[in-house]
Amino acid sequence: MTENTPGGTPSPSQGSGGAPKPPEPSGVDLARVALRAAKDAARARGDAAQQKKQARRGGLRSGARADGRDPMALGSAINRLITERGWEAPAAVGGVMGRWPQIVGEDVAKHCVPEKYDEDERVLTVRCDSTAWATNLRLLAPTLVARLNEDLGHGRVKLIKVQGPGGPARRYGPLRAPGSTGPGDTYG
Repeated sequence: MTENTPGGTPSPSQGSGGAPKPPEPSGVDLARVALRAAKDAARARGDAAQQKKQARRGGLRSGARADGRDPMALGSAINRLITERGWEAPAAVGGVMGRWPQIVGEDVAKHCVPEKYDEDERVLTVRCDSTAWATNLRLLAPTLVARLNEDLGHGRVKLIKVQGPGGPARRYGPLRAPGSTGPGDTYG
């Protein structure tokens, strides 16, 4: 009961297995398929535009599921910010400055205070309250660098720059020449 075409092949209405093959869509059917695809695309663009409009007006409403806009604990937020911005090293050095008395000892911490850390050159600047303590800390600097690198990670601190006490307070008055640094020139 197979119907053959003049060349002896099965007709397109029948498949090779004998089951009828669905007809190819004609012009009207193609137009319906194209219209449906265009409507879906327009709906998707409209949804995206609606979400952007809501975000500008005050944000999308949060649903029952967790997303990136949900509140989080302060510690988690700070840790995420430090990680995203690459501030691990400066934060670690800041922690060392907070734990300075435990790292160097109470006696040294009373007289020597860390002032700043230059991350590019990996230099820690420490100010001492007398020249004697500055000299003492310069002698302890290699040991202190090793202890800091053990705490922070290898190579975080290459050098400790020790500064002595600052000069006397600058006097500002009516007899001061503009631009001069006054008698404090020798103390800087």
